[in-house]
Formats: sequence, structure tokens, C-alpha cells
Amino acid sequence: MLKKNLLALALLASSGSLLATAVAQPLRVAADPVPHAQILAYVQKLDPQLELKVIEIPNGVNSNELLAHGDVDANYFQHLPYLKSQEQALGQPFAVAASVHIEPLGIYSHRHPGLEQVPLGGTVAVPNNVTNLSRALYLLQDYRLIRLKPGFNDPARDQATPRDIAENPRQLKILEVESPQIPRALEDVDLAVINGNYALEAGLVPAKDALGLEKAEHNPYANILVTTPGLQDDPRIRRLAKDLNSPDVARFIAQTYSGSVIPVTEPQP
Repeated sequence: MLKKNLLALALLASSGSLLATAVAQPLRVAADPVPHAQILAYVQKLDPQLELKVIEIPNGVNSNELLAHGDVDANYFQHLPYLKSQEQALGQPFAVAASVHIEPLGIYSHRHPGLEQVPLGGTVAVPNNVTNLSRALYLLQDYRLIRLKPGFNDPARDQATPRDIAENPRQLKILEVESPQIPRALEDVDLAVINGNYALEAGLVPAKDALGLEKAEHNPYANILVTTPGLQDDPRIRRLAKDLNSPDVARFIAQTYSGSVIPVTEPQP
């Protein structure tokens, strides 16, 4: 009996040591360079005891696949509708740890000073992935460039495609392009609908340069910190989530991006 008790204590101590070692490891977070990695860099300054290994992901690399395969512990680059589509595509459940900021989708042009100058038959570049394509069409509808069929009322629920356009008074040609490539297409199209992070990377200032911008109020596209169900209770994940939702980080986002990136949390004065 004594030997069994000693063995049990030894195993318990060993497992505790392994757990402590695991927790002490840097938290590997995949992130887009702008603004996500920049925000995480600020978190590291704000909370130096939380050791992060931020992995900036180049265009074309799927951070959700990295997370599913255990190559990273979390990622920070996407909104919830996109995550849901990825769960279906990858057959992998994920866990949302925090909702952090909104990057308003914008309509841009290098050819025209305003939307009213867009000619009949003009071309519009939009993202080619399902969720952001739908999001772009709703934005075009908000600015009365198109009208979707009846029943398309909730952008987070009712996914629209170009086939769902009921009215197109300017006969706009919808050109689907990979999201990271759209800023490069600005010279070749009349309008381009660009995600906030890619606009910032291209040197655009969404709050100033966009001819039309998503509203932040009731916006379902807040960017989120995502992990796996097995790691959602990891103390490092919880600590990072708390930091990202802190008033200090909200103030950093508000001051750094001047309305081009909008924090979910109320900024600290």
C-alpha cells in the first residue's frame, strides 16, 4: 500500500510539473501583420509576464489549418461568420476566446472622387471568399449601388452572392478577387471593396480614404481571438483574452488607428 501511495504521489508530482512546464511555454499566436500583430505587440508591452510568440502569417496561409494541426495555440485575424465557414470546411470545431475589434469594410477608388461618378457598366472588385463576398454586397447595397433580393436582411445569417442581386441600375460588373490582391487592382477597376487590414497594409486610411464604410454599430464582423476547445481554458489564453479586452488596449486601438480600427471595449480616457 505504501509503495502504491508513493507511486501515485510521484505520478501526481510529475503531471503537475509537466502542466507547469506547458503553461510556462510561450503562447503561439498566428496573426495578420496589420493591425493584429501590432495590437499583440502592445499587449506584450502592457503585460510582459505573458510570454507570446506572435507568428505573422503571409497571404495564402490558412491560420485555421495551423491551429487545427497544433502548429499554433491561437489565431487572431478573422471574424465570426468566416470562422463558422472554416469550421464547416475543415470539419474542425474552434473556440472563440475574445471579441476584440472591428475593421470596417470599405469601398475605394483611384478613378473616381465619389460613388456618384461611377459610370454605367463600371467594374467593382470584391473579395472572392464566401463571407466577405456577401459582406461586400451588403455594403454596396447600403450605398444604393445595388439591391439584393427580398429575404436578404441579416448579413451575419443570409449569405449573398452576385446571383442574389435583384437590382443593378448602373449595370456594375462584379469582379471576384482574392482579398489580399484587391488593393493592387485599384488602378484597374472603378471601385474596390477592401477588408480593413488589407487597406491598412496598402497605405490606405479607411476612415479618410473610403468612399463608403461599414458602420460599427451592430456590426457582426468583430475580429476575434480563436483557439481550440482543448485550449480554451488554458490560463495563457484567458490572460491574453483579458488583456485584449482591457480598456488600455481599447485606447491603444482607438488612438493608433483613428477610426480605421474600432475597439469593441470602451477605451479608457
